[in-house]
Amino acid sequence: MSERRSALVTGAAGGIGRATTARLQDDGIDVLAVDLRPDPAGPGIPYEADLTDPEANRAAVAAALERFGRLDIVVAGAGIQHVSPIQEFPLERWDTILALMLTSPFLLARHAWPALTAADSGRFIAIASVHGLVASPFKAAYVSAKHGLLGLVKTLALEGADVGICATAVCPGYVRTPLVEAQIGDQARAHGMSEDEVLEQVILAPHAVKELIEPAEVAEVVAFLAGPGGRSFTGVPVTMDLGWTAR
Repeated sequence: MSERRSALVTGAAGGIGRATTARLQDDGIDVLAVDLRPDPAGPGIPYEADLTDPEANRAAVAAALERFGRLDIVVAGAGIQHVSPIQEFPLERWDTILALMLTSPFLLARHAWPALTAADSGRFIAIASVHGLVASPFKAAYVSAKHGLLGLVKTLALEGADVGICATAVCPGYVRTPLVEAQIGDQARAHGMSEDEVLEQVILAPHAVKELIEPAEVAEVVAFLAGPGGRSFTGVPVTMDLGWTAR
């Protein structure tokens, strides 16, 4: 078994996942970088997986264990978005979002649990969102998945307490990622606004500080939680929302 700690990061080809993979590597952690379309030139060891498929989650954990001989950290960060009024929200999009953003973290935890238990200090870190704590219109599936993810993390924290596993949810506000940038057009159509108006009046409106969070800032929080200083953070949302929930 390798002496180096190892991690599995999902959604690793871009945004928060890519930044997290690079940041964990900076700490000397081996990372399996899991994505539907992995970037072979990106940080970590690329691994292709469609995590809406239950079997792919088992296989990803198995691949990390085969490659590294151990698994100390799981960072569940894969996500997608769909913006639509409830009466027009497609069932197919609901099912896909829940499969990727709630069922996949559950399956990753389920399959990784023995390895995390065997680790010196196992960590399960979910990239949730401030939308795990509050809601916005036209995002029924995303908000429901993120709220459910916080419930999963709380349950894992209680089950992991006696075996040395900490489970935590990182809850950022809007981050400068392709996921956020891609939804501006959808938001413009849903709200009947221009894209510039959406950025100012929808995207940044809830933030007390009118800025986007950078992926590297979220990655720093994940690295802290994965390290010795994160030992006491379990069963909780770690909120970094530029004042959103202070209102």
